[in-house]
Amino acid sequence: MMPQTEVRPKEDRPKEDRQQIGEPATQSTDVGARHRSRKSWLVLVIAAIAVAALLVSGIWSRVKAGTTLRAETAQAALPAVSVVSPKQTAPTDEIILPGNVQPFITSPIYARTNGYLKKWYFDIGAHVKQGQLLAVIETPEVDQQLQQARSNLLTAQANLELASITKTRYQGLLKSNAVSQQDVDNAVGTFNANKAIVEADKAAVEQYSALVSFEKIYAPFDGVITARNTDIGDLINSGSSSALKTDLFHIAQPGKLRVYVNVPEEYSQGIKTGMIADLNLTEFPGRKFQGKLVRTAEAINVTTRTLLIEIDVDNPTGTLLTGSYAEVHLAVPTHASTFLLPVNTLIFRSEGLHVATVKDGKVALSAVTPGHDFGNQIEIVAGVKQGDQIIINPPDSIVSGQAVQIVQASLPGDNK
Repeated sequence: MMPQTEVRPKEDRPKEDRQQIGEPATQSTDVGARHRSRKSWLVLVIAAIAVAALLVSGIWSRVKAGTTLRAETAQAALPAVSVVSPKQTAPTDEIILPGNVQPFITSPIYARTNGYLKKWYFDIGAHVKQGQLLAVIETPEVDQQLQQARSNLLTAQANLELASITKTRYQGLLKSNAVSQQDVDNAVGTFNANKAIVEADKAAVEQYSALVSFEKIYAPFDGVITARNTDIGDLINSGSSSALKTDLFHIAQPGKLRVYVNVPEEYSQGIKTGMIADLNLTEFPGRKFQGKLVRTAEAINVTTRTLLIEIDVDNPTGTLLTGSYAEVHLAVPTHASTFLLPVNTLIFRSEGLHVATVKDGKVALSAVTPGHDFGNQIEIVAGVKQGDQIIINPPDSIVSGQAVQIVQASLPGDNK
């Protein structure tokens, strides 16, 4: 058998064998070395890039964290404030004022003669008509004086009649010269004097007759008896007497009511005759009664600095009672819109009233002109505008230019 010869790949042949078959050994060695060197450099470059990326990433993270920390620290160092925007009011203001409800006509009824109360016919709450008899007074002295005046009148009339006969007789005798002219003149003078006495006595009778007629007290108009201050047997003093006078009755006409209201001076220019007013009474919760402004005093009271106005309210069924207290709602037009702010936004300084506004993250102090004080809110007439950010509860040490961080707030009752 022939011996088998093992054939190896060129790469697996020993160096000597390759040389024997004529392959160049030096060229192969140089190529492999260069290949290995390039691969090593590539690995080193990649490793260097990775290390540099890791270093840059770590340094950037630390720089960014430091910047963020400094910003957060600076932000936390700024004082936090709550702000609110001014609320613009409507051009028409509704003012609520106290009002006194009074009857359209009311009158105390006094006696015009002296005597004793004989009888009364109506008590409090009674509805009476004009001319109805309310009470009778017993006046014996006035009755006697009337009787005496009538007797004096009769005497004077008798003397006048005698003087008239004498005058006529003397004038007839004078024609025949039976009496002198002096006697005729005396007769005429006596007649004229007696005539004057008769006229005086007639006046006295009429006077006492009027006093006697005052024994009966009548209702002066349709109304309701609201007070009775006398009783049977009480001593009655006439209205012209110097003694203490007490009204026997008090009568009021409640079918139409007058409501008197004192309007502050600052609203006086908006008050016009014909305005409609709403009345609220505590005894009628949730119910409103309408009235009409019919007249004003056309003058400011120097003591109260208010304008007195009268509002008439129809009350045909007597639902409203005279003497009640009412809240009167009046819509008074104003010349310009104003703003409302919570009272805890105000800063009291010696220079005047101020508020602190925030502009571009910094505080600016603004002088303001206050209007009406509504308790927890105050009207600002000048010094703020729509969109301003007003600081709530500003510290006393706050100054213009101070940097702050804001938290939005809202007026009480506003929708958030």
